[in-house]
Amino acid sequence: MDIHEYQAKELLSEFGVSVPQGGLAYSPEQAAYRAREIGGHNWVVKAQIHSGGRGKVGGVQFCNTEHDVYKAADAMFGQRLVTKQTGQQGKTVYRVYVEGEVPVKRELYLGLVMDRSTERVMVVASAVGGLEIDEISSSEPESIIRCIVEPAVGMQAFQAREIAFKLGVEAEQINRVIEVIIGCYRAFEELDATMVEINPLVITEEGSLCAVDAKMTFDDNALYRHPEIAELRDKSQEDARETRAADRGLNYVGCDGNIGCIVNGAGLAMATMDMIQQSGGQTANFLDIGGGATPERVAKAFRLVTSDENVTAILVNVFAGINHCDWVAEGILLALKKEPVDIPIVVRLAGTNVDAGRKILSGSGLPLIRANTLKEAAERVVQAQKSSIAGVNGVVAG
Repeated sequence: MDIHEYQAKELLSEFGVSVPQGGLAYSPEQAAYRAREIGGHNWVVKAQIHSGGRGKVGGVQFCNTEHDVYKAADAMFGQRLVTKQTGQQGKTVYRVYVEGEVPVKRELYLGLVMDRSTERVMVVASAVGGLEIDEISSSEPESIIRCIVEPAVGMQAFQAREIAFKLGVEAEQINRVIEVIIGCYRAFEELDATMVEINPLVITEEGSLCAVDAKMTFDDNALYRHPEIAELRDKSQEDARETRAADRGLNYVGCDGNIGCIVNGAGLAMATMDMIQQSGGQTANFLDIGGGATPERVAKAFRLVTSDENVTAILVNVFAGINHCDWVAEGILLALKKEPVDIPIVVRLAGTNVDAGRKILSGSGLPLIRANTLKEAAERVVQAQKSSIAGVNGVVAG
């Protein structure tokens, strides 16, 4: 789960990380009022969306008067910002954050991520800040500093000190850099985060450290331990399909294709997506209905997939173990009887109670296309999808 910049700053400040004075606004008038509250003569208005690269598309504006703050906020509200991270659909701005401008002497990069290759938390830092980490890696690869944290003992002061020395900060700033690094690690560990990023971590003209921008991502599976974090979720920034699926306990990831997939098991779901692509098609989603799926759960998955207007064919691929093929078959009928669809549906069932499941489908009278293997199912759904798009009617039941 992602959260907004201002939320990440509020959390990090509780762990000793200094952040600029700022205020949230939901209207241009409120933005101008926030600038008046902060005081001074220079402010930054930032669109609050779940994406990096906002500044390159007008999502970060520097202002010298309260009227400029008003105009900048007014231009941002309701705007759909398209960045490299959002895809072509972009993210709509519903709130902005107003901060006092920080006098920058130097910019650093600091990030903590879960490194799956070592199964450890990795601290990534760079003496070059203000750029995306991939740009830093490309333009200044020698500046990248990496440090693996041993989970049994956590982040140690000597490790943070080594990072501070490698960043080349002045002697009087070493202890403050150590405090920031250890504070970020504590936030990462105690809040079950999967990513903490400060970019840039600014050394000001006065010599203090300040997190000018911050991002945090959290492990969805650990949110039950942190209800205060779960409340920070902003569904307006999420894929509506994925939000509906999560609310119904389904594992769903939206894609750009037009063949909907309903599969049990993450591995089989990925194999199904690969086979469809190998057969010449493009999938509209990754959907894992999980183990022990009841007919009602299967029906929910079906309705979720068919709610995507881009879907022009559906493949149901179930290898039943904990699941039962007859449950899946009943779920398909439950969904189609409640909300009939006019697109091709290919069904491949294998495993527990497969004969009962196939009998239910064959006796339903519905125009379902049957397949016995994954390869056959993928080829048939791609062929049926192309025929449907071309306007060919008369799908024959298997």
